[in-house]
Amino acid sequence: MNATKANIINSVCLIAIGLWGYLEVISPTALIPVGFGAALILCSPGVRKENKVVAHIAVLLTLVILIALVGMRLPKSIDQGGLGLLRVSLMIGTSAFSMVYFVKSFIANRKARK
Repeated sequence: MNATKANIINSVCLIAIGLWGYLEVISPTALIPVGFGAALILCSPGVRKENKVVAHIAVLLTLVILIALVGMRLPKSIDQGGLGLLRVSLMIGTSAFSMVYFVKSFIANRKARK
């Protein structure tokens, strides 16, 4: 597993689960993860080529959606329960998974330069 694959998994998950949430509740805010997922998919070629700027943009987008999901959406989903909690938990899980691989990639690149 590498940062590119983790980014693609996270992107697909954000898009699919965001669309699922939108179709279930018909709320435009459910499309926010879809937008982030689409932006992350667009960053994938740059992440694959180890472009530092694009990789940092992908990390920033992943961190922003992770913070938004944990800080804003998770408490509401815990109160409501049901499939909404499952959807939010899956998106948090894949975003955290992606962050771990981005950090591992950055550490490996830094060690390779020394």
